[in-house]
Amino acid sequence: MSLINSEIKPFSATAYHNGKFVPVTQDSLKGKWSVVFFYPADFTFVCPTELGDLADHYDTFKAMGVEIYAVSTDTHFTHKAWHDTSETIGKIQYPMIGDPTGTITRNFDVMIESEGLADRGTFVIDPSGKIQIVEITAGGIGRDAGELLRKVTAAQYVASHPGEVCPAKWKEGEATLAPSLDLVGKI
Repeated sequence: MSLINSEIKPFSATAYHNGKFVPVTQDSLKGKWSVVFFYPADFTFVCPTELGDLADHYDTFKAMGVEIYAVSTDTHFTHKAWHDTSETIGKIQYPMIGDPTGTITRNFDVMIESEGLADRGTFVIDPSGKIQIVEITAGGIGRDAGELLRKVTAAQYVASHPGEVCPAKWKEGEATLAPSLDLVGKI
């Protein structure tokens, strides 16, 4: 079953955010656009490159009304330790959610059960709490925050312009499509 347009499932967790431990639930993700960014583990190799890339683009996401939530099956204590010891992770200003029970990871169907770790899953959630984008990559394939920004921009555009869709490689300001009988077979 596809997670697209499904409502996020209930959860309760603790995140490390701006020097504090803070509660996060499914309700924290509602009322704004959210990116839930799963990664396998703290103190690893590809993960800090991805999280650092998100940190470098965080101001742009925030200007678009988007909050980032990084999630791994580590604890919030481990997130703090990693934040305090890694220059790359130290620049993160978005919440880093600990999911040691795997509840959130399983809710989004990205748990690698044999390892107790999350796949590299990216989920874009609209303000009503519905999943609009799902992307899952193999462990050795890092993601690109710039491409994620483009996809979030497209999702926000489509949500605010009913009847229009964004074609491949669409960027803000470019032409969209209005599906109709007149376009069938002409693209």
